[in-house]
Amino acid sequence: MTLESSDTEFAATYAPYAAEGVLYPGREGSPLLEFAAGGRVLYLFDRSGPYAARPGPARFVIHGLLDPAATRPLSEGEAPGEHLEVVGVSAVTGRGPLLSVGRHVWVVQARVPLVLGSFGSLPPARPGDWVAFRTLPPLHGFLAPHP
Repeated sequence: MTLESSDTEFAATYAPYAAEGVLYPGREGSPLLEFAAGGRVLYLFDRSGPYAARPGPARFVIHGLLDPAATRPLSEGEAPGEHLEVVGVSAVTGRGPLLSVGRHVWVVQARVPLVLGSFGSLPPARPGDWVAFRTLPPLHGFLAPHP
């Protein structure tokens, strides 16, 4: 099973959920992009190809693979509130409302929109539900066109 059919199709499909931020100049030969959005600096594995993105204002579809051991709907007693914390070099943990739900993909608003996939089944949920999650490294970045 694959979560992406191609980089361009994936970026086009999820472009409405692209995060807006600032791309910093990168080190020559590094596959990681330094992208500031939602008050966080994220290191994204470049999926659009070298030199496709220029430093400055940018839009990226941020895609992560969910850690099934740390992914769940929030219980009734838990206070909702968007949260996003960087873990290690290129992973995040957080919580937020679901914007979109697919069989193997959730789009979560956690300070920035995140397209989060799973190779296994996801817990039952629907748009508007609040979830807590953690991703496995690395986060992937797909350059999205400006609308």
